[in-house]
This record gives sequence, C-alpha cells and structure tokens, in this order.
Amino acid sequence: MTILRGALLIGLFCLLGTGSYSQAVLDRRITIEANNQRLSDVLKLISSKGNFYFSYNSSIIARDSLISISAYNRSVKQILDQLCGNQYKWQQSSVNYIILRKAPVTAPTLIASPTPSPEKLYTVSGTVLNGETGEKVGNVTIYEKQRLVSTLSDDKGNFTIKLKSRYSTASLTISREMFEDTTIVIQPKYNQQVTIVMTPVIASDPVVTISPVENELPDTIIVKPPTDTFTIASIAKEKEEVNQVERTRWGKRLLSAKQNIQSINLKKFFADRTFQVSLTPGLSTHGRLSAQVVNNFSANIIAGYTAGVNGVEIAGAVNINKKDVKYMQAAGLMNITGGSMDGAQFAGVHNHVIHEVTGLQAAGISNFIKGSVTGVQLSGIYNHVQGNVKGLQASGIASYVKGNFTGAQLSAIHNHVSGSFTGIQASNISNFVKGKLIGVQLSNIHNVAYDSVFGIQAATIVNFAHKQVSGAQLSAIGNFANRELNGVQISPIFNYTKKLRGVQIGLINVSDTSAGYSIGLVNIVFKGYHKIAFSTNEVLKYNAAFKTGNSKLYSILLAGYGRTSTHDWDNDTAKVFSFGYGIGHEFSIAKWFSLNPEFTAQHLFFANWDSKDKEENSNTLAKLHLQFNFKIGKYFAIFGGPSFTAYYSEQSESAPANSLNLPSPSYHTFDLWDNDVKGWIGWNIGFTIF
Repeated sequence: MTILRGALLIGLFCLLGTGSYSQAVLDRRITIEANNQRLSDVLKLISSKGNFYFSYNSSIIARDSLISISAYNRSVKQILDQLCGNQYKWQQSSVNYIILRKAPVTAPTLIASPTPSPEKLYTVSGTVLNGETGEKVGNVTIYEKQRLVSTLSDDKGNFTIKLKSRYSTASLTISREMFEDTTIVIQPKYNQQVTIVMTPVIASDPVVTISPVENELPDTIIVKPPTDTFTIASIAKEKEEVNQVERTRWGKRLLSAKQNIQSINLKKFFADRTFQVSLTPGLSTHGRLSAQVVNNFSANIIAGYTAGVNGVEIAGAVNINKKDVKYMQAAGLMNITGGSMDGAQFAGVHNHVIHEVTGLQAAGISNFIKGSVTGVQLSGIYNHVQGNVKGLQASGIASYVKGNFTGAQLSAIHNHVSGSFTGIQASNISNFVKGKLIGVQLSNIHNVAYDSVFGIQAATIVNFAHKQVSGAQLSAIGNFANRELNGVQISPIFNYTKKLRGVQIGLINVSDTSAGYSIGLVNIVFKGYHKIAFSTNEVLKYNAAFKTGNSKLYSILLAGYGRTSTHDWDNDTAKVFSFGYGIGHEFSIAKWFSLNPEFTAQHLFFANWDSKDKEENSNTLAKLHLQFNFKIGKYFAIFGGPSFTAYYSEQSESAPANSLNLPSPSYHTFDLWDNDVKGWIGWNIGFTIF
C-alpha cells in the first residue's frame, strides 16, 4: 500500500509540476553517520531519512563493499555526490525516485600516439572494456570486414591484429556474444594502440528498489525482474541456432574452442568470395574468418571449415560448412553441413546435414539428416532422417525415417518409418511403419504396420497390421489384422482379424466377427456360427460334426463310425471309420426354418475282424447334402434331407473291403466316369446343439 500511495503521489505531482518538488527532494537536509557498513545498507538509511526511493541494478554493487561516511545537516545532493564519486552516477527519474547507475566508461580513444610503419604490415593493439562495468572483456573477435583479417582477444581483453599498409582506409569491427557490435575507424599505415568500449545488450541481474520504510525493516527489499527486450532464453536459442555444426559430435572433435567462440561472436557477419583453399580448418586463404565466407569453389586438401558453398567443394578428408551447400560436394571421409544441401553430396564414410537435402546423397557408411530429404539417399550401412523423405532411400543394413515417407525404401536388414508410408518398402528381414501404409511392404521375415494398411503386405513368416487392412496380407506362416480386414488374408497356417469383411484362406482362420468368408480346415468366428451336429445316414450309423464360421460360409469337421457285413446289412462283421471335412451355407427362410446346402468329403477306413491278418484300407466318400433345418428353441434344431453320394475306391480286387456291400444292397448304384467311382441317392438326418 505504501508503494501504491507513493505511485499516486508521483502521478499527482507530475501533473501539478515537478520542478519545485524535485528541487525540494534534492535540497532536503539530512544527517547520516556510517562506519564500515555495506553500501546497500547505507542507501537504505539515506532513502529512509530523505523519504524517497532508490533503484539500481544489483550487479553494480558488490555485497562485500564497505564504506564510511559522515554528514551533518547536508543536502541529499551533496551526500550523493560525496557517496558516488566517479564510480557511480545518480539520476532523478521521477518526482520521488533516484536511479543509481555505474559511471560509464569513456568512449573509444587512442591511448598512444600512432607511429608510421615502414613495413608492409602495421599493427593495431589494444584492450576491450565493458561499457557498463569497466571490466576487461575476453574472447572478443576483432576483424576487418573487407580484407577478412581477424583475431581473438585473450582472457584479459588484450588483442593484436596486423593489417596491410597498401590500403588507404581501414576500420575494425568488434563482436562478442551478449554485446552490441562496435566499429571504429583507424589510421592506416600506422602502428597504434586503442581502447575499445563495448555496450552490453542485456542486463540479466534483477533491479533492487529501496523504499523509505526499509530502515525499519533492513532485511526487506523489493526485487523486480529486468524489463529488457532481450532475454537469456532468446540469446541461448540464437546461440544454439548459430553453432549447430560446432555442437555435433564431429564438430566438437574437429573444431577448436576458439573457432566455436568466434562462430558465436560473428553470427551476424558473412561474406561471399569466389574461391578458397584450406589445409585444415582455420588454416585457409581466408584465415581465421574462413568459417564466415561462402565460396563458389572450395578446395580442402585435408579438411576445411567454411560458411557455405555456392558451387563446388572437394576435400581429401572432411568438409565442414556452417550454412547451405550448393551444388556439388565430395569428401574422402565426411561432409558436415549446418544448413541445407541442394545438389549432389558424396562421402567415403559419412554425410551429416542439419537441415534439408534436395538431390542425391551417397555415403560409404552412413547418412544422417536432421531435416527432410527430397531425392535419392544411398549408404553402405545406415540412413537416418529426422524429417520426411520423398524419393528413394537405400542402404546395405538399415534405414530410419522419423517423419513421413513417400517413395521407395530398400535395405538388406531393416526399414523403419515412424510416420506414414506411401510407396514400396522392402527388406530381407523386417519392415516397420508406425503410421498408415499405402502401398507395398515386402520382407523375408516379417512386416509391421502399426496403423492401417491400404495395399499389400507380403512376408515369408508373418504380417502384422495394428488397425485396418484394405488390400492383401500374404505370408507362409501367419497374418494378423488387429482391427478389420477389407480384402484377403492368405497363409498356409494361420490368419487372424478382429472384424472380417473379406476373405481368409488358410489352415486356421480366426476372427471375432465375420461378414466375409473364411476358407480353411478350422475357421473360428467367436461371434459367429457354432454348431455341434449328430446324425446318421445310409453309410454310417453314427456321425458327429463341428460347424463353425458364419452363415455365408462355414466349415465342417466330421467323424463317423459304423459296422457292416459282406452280404447282410443287419449282420455286422466289419467296422467302418470316417474322418472328413466340408463346407456349408445357410439360407435363412424364417426364424425357425433354414435351408442348408453342404458338401463333405470323407476318408473311410475298413477293418475286417474275421480275417486273421487285419487290414485297413482307405476310400473316399463325397456327399452333397440338402439339409432342411428346423429350429426348436435357441440352442437346438433338427435337420434332415436327401444327399447325392459319390464313392471312389482304389483297392485291389482281392482286398477284403471289396467284398463289402457299400451301400447296402437295397440302394441302386450307378457308375460315374469309370468303374472305380459309383454314385447313389442317399439321406441324412440328425440334430444340432448351440
């Protein structure tokens, strides 16, 4: 409330006229006595006795700074002049506020008279100071923009730079992180010394405001955050964007700490030149400023470090570029690009690009792209792309794409796409797509699409789709569509989908619900058609069958048993066993009545118990049934109807089974095709449960 009242009073006096009141504040007479006390405590005492506010940046006053002052009946102005001396500067900013600042350092001046240089080079040396604190500033880049000559100040802010005497004008630019750039004009052809003052661009320390009542509460202060437009977060982000190449694993190994500092200092300065030649990073025809120059042609005998390329760059070992590269780049070992690559990039071992690649990229071992790729990417072992890919990606071992992929991805072992995929993905071992797959996925072991599939999955072992499949899944072992199948699943062993709206073909087909067709030995639909049937017919007295699937198409597993004789049906002397398979369809006529055509094929095994040498022989019995099904309740039904039977036997004339009457003599039989196949009209009757 005290601060609020003070603010209202300030506004009121500003409206009425601040001149007289301001003079009254500075002319107020106070008495103060302090001996070896902290400056911050003395300021609190003056604020309380003079009844005004103090404000200052906490960084300009050391906590262990002790002073002594004695003043009797003196004005506030006289006491502040005595207290501040030449180290601090005070200023009244409003009616009742006094701001304390560090006294500014003198502007750049020559501190030694220039002397003519008889040599082809002249020397400029000096010191760099902080314009706010007066402290010496180290790791400052001092450079001449036109001639591309530079140096770095030491930890104490001292520097020396040599310039050519043949130029009639010269100026030096001074740059450092967290400071504003400063440019001074120097006298060419003269050795000289200068003091250079730099202005900080940010004050990150809090502002301390002392109110008049703090003398009663000496441990209480008001701390306000800085109101500068620059913030530490923005500076850190800008620093991260500038030195991305230097922060890579290879950049840390190949570039020195001084090169990294200079890269940060000179983030706003870049130049264009026709060509450059380097032996190693920093040992270049452009000197220490090679990392700030974009060249049309760049030749690096061992390794080079430049701002970028707008033409051709070659290296015996390594190319390092801070910004974009156009149009061709080749290195014996590796290329490291901080910007984008547009054109063709070749490396014997590794390519590393921070932003985008458009064109052709090839490496003997690996490629790493933090951005996206549009074009062709080839490697002997591994490709890694953090963004999207449009085009062809091929590797000897594996490829990884974090974003979306459109085109063809080929590898000998594994392909991985974390986004969606459109095109063809092929590998010898496995493929993985986390998003939607639109196209073809081929592998010798397994394919995984974690989202939906619109196309074909083909694998030697297994295919897996976490969601919907609209297309085909083909494998030698198993197919899985966890949500829905709108298409076909073909596997010799196993197929699964939660919701079937297509066709399953395999030994075992499983689904939760089905509106399609399952063709296999065992077809299981958990929420579909399930019946257990018991029946008798003209061949076998006892039959049991398990029917599963849906009303469109259900499979039948059946077994039978009977006894028959050689001449008399009622005189049983031989056993008959039967195992078989069939399919059926249900035509629903009414809630209580349906018509079920079924086709079954059975193998018959005969055992002649009268012979001393018991012999078993197999024969094939095919039946086409027309079942009239009457439902009695929810879980019980009776059925019956005629059947057409075809019986095929390959047994020899002397086989015991050939003396059996099948069917019984009362049935009229006729030959079909040849003497080994005979047919007749039979019947079938029974009941079902479930």
